[in-house]
Amino acid sequence: MQRIIIIGYMGSGKTTVGRALAHNLGLSFYDLDWYIESRMHKTVKQLFDEKGEAGFRLIERNLLHELAEFENIVISCGGGTPCFFDNMAYLNAQGDTVYLKATPDVLHGHLKMGKTVRPLLLDKTEDEVQTFISRNLLSAKLTITRPNTHWM
Repeated sequence: MQRIIIIGYMGSGKTTVGRALAHNLGLSFYDLDWYIESRMHKTVKQLFDEKGEAGFRLIERNLLHELAEFENIVISCGGGTPCFFDNMAYLNAQGDTVYLKATPDVLHGHLKMGKTVRPLLLDKTEDEVQTFISRNLLSAKLTITRPNTHWM
């Protein structure tokens, strides 16, 4: 049984890397945001609009616990997933956790080109997005240096 869980800031390439990794290893691939949308029959943006961030994060946690029970999978988590509840400890307990690290400039470039609506970035100018990214990365208080967390 194998579980690989990919985490990182939004725009770091979790879905792209996860899909390729799953293909190369012959595992199933799940993007947590897509799984949430499929199960809830609503987009992440709709869930944020209807339930606020706190409501969305609760749904995210519950469906993460459901998805992470699957076997022989690669999971790409949403950028904020590890930051709430007991999610980071839970992910580390479920499988090998891989953190994709990118600089604020690279993240900003990816997010500018992105086709996905990012609720936390709505109505922000390019400069505000750059500042938002930099502040979030500086203030991140994740404990991801567990024995089964790998850095890329």
